[in-house]
Amino acid sequence: MTQLHAKKQLGQHFLHDAGIIEKIVRAIDPKPGDRLVEIGPGQGALTVPLLRRILAVAGDATPSPALSVIEFDRDLIAGLEHIGNTIAPLRIVHADVLTVDLTELAGPAPIRLVGNLPYNISSPILFHALEHAGVITDMHFMLQKEVVDRMAAEPGSKVYGRLSVMLQAYANVQSLFLVPPGAFRPPPKVDSAVVRLLPRPAARIGIRDTACFARLVKAAFGQRRKTLRNALQDVCTPEQMEAAGIDPSDRAERIDVARFIALANIVSPS
Repeated sequence: MTQLHAKKQLGQHFLHDAGIIEKIVRAIDPKPGDRLVEIGPGQGALTVPLLRRILAVAGDATPSPALSVIEFDRDLIAGLEHIGNTIAPLRIVHADVLTVDLTELAGPAPIRLVGNLPYNISSPILFHALEHAGVITDMHFMLQKEVVDRMAAEPGSKVYGRLSVMLQAYANVQSLFLVPPGAFRPPPKVDSAVVRLLPRPAARIGIRDTACFARLVKAAFGQRRKTLRNALQDVCTPEQMEAAGIDPSDRAERIDVARFIALANIVSPS
């Protein structure tokens, strides 16, 4: 496969470290009958070993195509087609992942998402995926370490914030392992990490009004130094906070996800 130069405007950093790639494949651990979708396959560094592992474990249960990939860069499509023609059939979706209806892509069976996400649009991709969580079994993504730390942070942590609450409300977030800059070509200026997200069953999320919940969390963390009494004065009353088990004199970073959900459900007009 021809090696192409990474495009800075697309936030491309191509993974090349064989040890890290094998570690990611082991974390994903494909099982017979799994339907995997890779976001941003690039030059196929993860695509090829993932395909081979799928073939090795699936046998007669290998789905066709064995793997779907979503790639925005048209210069990489020919290389992916070559992989599909020489190793195993690939379903190639040439599109911006933010425009892809993942529910439609999944069809009648759930999918598993994997990928080395472009760091410049990683958060929008995460939220786009969670909009289709009903058809997603799990997600394994490579992201900037700082983002993964925020995703998995617990209340009281300096990095616990809006992203932590919004993701943990809908999924179990597990930080798996670190990836150094040298694992990529060209190397990014930051450390990376692999994270696993397990979407929660809809019945266990318990959010009555998702828009209200999002507005409340945004307001709570809009000015972190303010007490919730002040940060949420346009959203809810101190009495409503107390009804949700929240001290109005507390700050947002000390409130766990369950209490944010409880407050949103009290505040919600529905």
